[in-house]
Amino acid sequence: MSHPKRALVTGGAGLIGSHVVDLLIREGWSVRILDNLEPQTHKNGRPMWMNLAAEFRQGDVQDYKTMHEALLDIDVVFHEAAYGGYMPEMAKYVLVNSFGTAQMLEIIRDHKLPIQKVVVASSQAVYSEGAALCVEHGHVVPLLRPAEQLRAGDFSVHCPICGRHTISIPTPEGTPGGGETVYALTKVDQERLVLLWGKQTGIPTVALRYSCTYGPRQSLFNPYTGVIAIFCTRLLNNQPPILYEDGGQTRDLCFVEDIARANLLVATTDKLDGQPVNVGSGHATSVRDLAGIIAEQLSIPLAPLARGEFRPGEIRSLISDISRIRSIGYEPQTTLEQGIAKYVAWIKTQGAVEDYFSKAETGLREKGIVQSIAV
Repeated sequence: MSHPKRALVTGGAGLIGSHVVDLLIREGWSVRILDNLEPQTHKNGRPMWMNLAAEFRQGDVQDYKTMHEALLDIDVVFHEAAYGGYMPEMAKYVLVNSFGTAQMLEIIRDHKLPIQKVVVASSQAVYSEGAALCVEHGHVVPLLRPAEQLRAGDFSVHCPICGRHTISIPTPEGTPGGGETVYALTKVDQERLVLLWGKQTGIPTVALRYSCTYGPRQSLFNPYTGVIAIFCTRLLNNQPPILYEDGGQTRDLCFVEDIARANLLVATTDKLDGQPVNVGSGHATSVRDLAGIIAEQLSIPLAPLARGEFRPGEIRSLISDISRIRSIGYEPQTTLEQGIAKYVAWIKTQGAVEDYFSKAETGLREKGIVQSIAV
């Protein structure tokens, strides 16, 4: 494809979107941002980091007129806007993520807008569990761990054939999934809608399955998403990080600038068109180890606390197989220690930081999103 220069970044005030905006502008693109400045994430309104070289429109992806006007005179859409995390609202996930995406695609199709590509933000949450290795049956796709198993204090991932414990291995895009939380289900919706629509319309599309993304600008106000932000805000308020299960869950943690570069790469090549694409670091870190790294970087030696609780539907272990995106030149450039150091340096510039997590967690328990292990 020719290299377009006019981009719409939905959710362009957020963690990933704002870094995509900055990168595009550095590369000479003309950028329009559409963001509703969701109060849960942007408590103080328009953030100071928004790039002044971009055109900003405050509005919601659910609003037809707003979305239509934002799409005019655009070559590539980077659809980053989403409602995420372990929040209790079910309908809002569907309205923002599923409906908002479907309506955007309808607008492009029905108004015959000359969009050259759509890149949608999907998630590793589309996998029910990470790929695994069984000593007897080799490469297997584990099933969701039942709540009854977790309630009994068994957090292991078992072989779906023989029931033995498994070892986590990198998860390729072909791994069956489906999503086991409302957020995950709407991410499945988003990427399948976009990829199917692309085949039907002939407009190139790519769905980027982000690993756990972190870095400067991750909201300090949203208590439902961003484990690194939550751990930091608790530590800075002299509270220990809270671990679910035993803290042995492993995550592929990817620095936000690497995620932004992945967006630019897939937008400027046709080699991965029509495909879901993992984006991550290719390495796994346990949540317990992550808490230790953050405490060390903040120089606040508080050990994490496991209180005998779990979240039904949570993935135990996931390492992204990033071979597909590596084939077009992607390589993560920031190590976890380097990335957390950058985040810690940023958070220290943000003034007093409150702990919003503790109050929110009470509501999550009431709604069964956080449950207790049987004693």
